[in-house]
Amino acid sequence: MMKESLRIQELSNAFGPSGLEDDVLKIVQKEVKEIQLERDSFNNLSGVLNPKNHGPKIMFDAHMDEVGLIVQAVKPNGTMTFLPLGGQAASNFVSASYKLKNKKGEYVHAVVASKPPHFLSEIERNAAPQVSNLVLDCGSTSKEETEKEYALGIACFGVPDVECKFDEKKGLFYGKAFDDRIGVAAQIEVLNQLSKAKLPCQIQASFSTQEEVGERGVYANYKKLQPDVLICFEGCPADDTFQEPWLIQAGLHKGPMLRHFDVTMITNPRFQAFALDLAKKHHIPVQESVRSGGGTNAGRIHMEGVPSIVIGVPVRYIHSNYSYCALDDYQAAVQLGVTLAKHLTKEVIQQF
Repeated sequence: MMKESLRIQELSNAFGPSGLEDDVLKIVQKEVKEIQLERDSFNNLSGVLNPKNHGPKIMFDAHMDEVGLIVQAVKPNGTMTFLPLGGQAASNFVSASYKLKNKKGEYVHAVVASKPPHFLSEIERNAAPQVSNLVLDCGSTSKEETEKEYALGIACFGVPDVECKFDEKKGLFYGKAFDDRIGVAAQIEVLNQLSKAKLPCQIQASFSTQEEVGERGVYANYKKLQPDVLICFEGCPADDTFQEPWLIQAGLHKGPMLRHFDVTMITNPRFQAFALDLAKKHHIPVQESVRSGGGTNAGRIHMEGVPSIVIGVPVRYIHSNYSYCALDDYQAAVQLGVTLAKHLTKEVIQQF
């Protein structure tokens, strides 16, 4: 288990905003032992675990990107305006520390500037933050210094400057990017566990890019692999610190979440029921949800007529710079993925 916790920490720490997932890709290639993963021009990875198996094709997917930002322009005073990559509240950025990759491929630290209260007008004190009013500050004093000395400028990418930590006693991870690095870690472990199993199906691996900006990469992998069903591993929003107890549907330490509905997908009810029944039979803790927002790669692929489900590991404060997720929820997600692969026969899938 130490190896898995270190893998999760390495994935969390990796620099991988939407569109620049290269560092995550290298970790996946290192950790997936039994599949020759191919990279495409989208920076997706894909491959087949058991290509000689002529059973139904099961595509496992997890997206490698994380929410972040991209520099839009450099101001005369050396600060930088930016745009979000992925859905984030403007308040998340204020006073936060970011790691930027400069034009030389080096990492540079910067903060989102926060005007001291001494200089705030009454209107500014009461106004909600707007990304358009925020700037990144790397410590420079001029546009020339930012661009020449720091090698920062237009189209430089950034991610939260946060180091992942694991509390072994509590079984709790603290860090960034668990959406969807915890899903990536789960998929890696599932593939490694299935590598020597006798299976009724062909196992396809999809590590996709640019999910946070519109579920883009997964479609290229779908077109290449042409699966019969999709199982999507996700980091999903935990709700146990702000919902009424009767409405908590994704709490920590209660197992992965299987969602019936979000704004992008009504989950195939027959596939969903099969997964829930299988979890119950094998004593795998799971949670069920109906969501008023959100969306995943499954929402993109189910539109192609592919029965799809989402196995979501609950993540507190998702799409912010600091998050928590639990080892036991991750382990249950892995167990469910492995168990599903061993039971998805041609006859079962025909019922979906």
